[in-house]
Amino acid sequence: MSPLPPLLSGFLGTAGLAFIIGLELHAYRRRGAGALAPEAEGFGTTRTITLIAVLGFVLWVIAPVAPFCVGLAVLGLALLLDYRKRVQGGDGSLVPSVVGLIAYSLGPLALTAPLALLAALAVLVLLALGEQARIRRFSDAFPPEEGVTLAKFLVLAGLIYPLLPATDLPYLPGIGWTKIWMAVLVISGISYLGYLAHRYLVPRAGTLLTGLLGGLYSSTAATLVLARGLRATPEDAGFAPAAVILATAMMYARLLALIALLGHVQAALALALPFGGLFAASLALAGVLAWRARGASTQAHPAVSANPLDLPVAFLFAGLFVLFAFITQLVTTRFGASGLHVLSFAVGFSDIDPFILSLLDGKFAVSPQAVTAAILIASASNNLLKAAYALGFSRNRAMLPAALWLCAAAAISFGLALS
Repeated sequence: MSPLPPLLSGFLGTAGLAFIIGLELHAYRRRGAGALAPEAEGFGTTRTITLIAVLGFVLWVIAPVAPFCVGLAVLGLALLLDYRKRVQGGDGSLVPSVVGLIAYSLGPLALTAPLALLAALAVLVLLALGEQARIRRFSDAFPPEEGVTLAKFLVLAGLIYPLLPATDLPYLPGIGWTKIWMAVLVISGISYLGYLAHRYLVPRAGTLLTGLLGGLYSSTAATLVLARGLRATPEDAGFAPAAVILATAMMYARLLALIALLGHVQAALALALPFGGLFAASLALAGVLAWRARGASTQAHPAVSANPLDLPVAFLFAGLFVLFAFITQLVTTRFGASGLHVLSFAVGFSDIDPFILSLLDGKFAVSPQAVTAAILIASASNNLLKAAYALGFSRNRAMLPAALWLCAAAAISFGLALS
């Protein structure tokens, strides 16, 4: 069976999407009209939206410039008059007018743009119309300072990143300005997702969810929060050890995702087996501990950290990235792989993300196997730090299973790195 001609398939797609959008817009207008009669709803019926889309399609086929632009001007004037009438009746929403303009553009998009773009536009319009109440609740709950922080981050990502030179830093081959900033953007983005989920979707998350979401930002910070929470309310100790192990499991997943997203495919493949195995084992042990604690009470926890998109946090990460790169360059030049192993062990007691990413980006006097071993050692010593945090800040023997597993995972990583 031969496929439909492009013009016919474009026409049917335009009319079908416009009809669906018209149905949703009509429902949107009826919800807004409330007790008003249907005839008082004004512009926005399904037939109107469909015919507007068909008109845009036909005029684009006739001539993409003059007829289509004239039709757009006439439609804009009609929508302006309708909006003025609705404002006089107390309805100042621009949504129907904007949807009308989008419907008019569906035809040209169906003929010239990728299908994925057309589908994404339709989905966005349908969600904007159908999820009005949820969007309003989210907008009312969204703090102004979050918008300012996100805007600053978008400016840094969209303006500063393209302006950075593609050259390497002095005395650091392989460490380029753009690589540093890309690492900042990727790790901040992943951390921000966990931060938003914890603060706004589940602002008073339970113990297990705190470990899961906190591990996306920092497993060390999550462990600290959980240990302090257990010390404050020792009667809620049921799920705390499992949550600490969950946070460490998310550390392995986050590190693998970061390494792969930043293009270090070979390193990600080399670490897939050890990190994947430790991730799976951590999930299994956390599941066993959570099952044993079923029925126990669980406390709520605040968000693990401050906003990871704050500019000082981003600049601190970039500074640590460069600092660790310089230190690694000096150590590997003078002491080789053995010096790198000692350095990675020491760095594990601080923030390991900038160290690992600078290690992968740089061109140091060590083999790829030595770099992989250094990453394993850094993650191992970081686990030792978290084990000390879990016991020291909780002062509760309930954390002993989590601390023992963290030490065992560290021993496994040390063994793999030095074998």
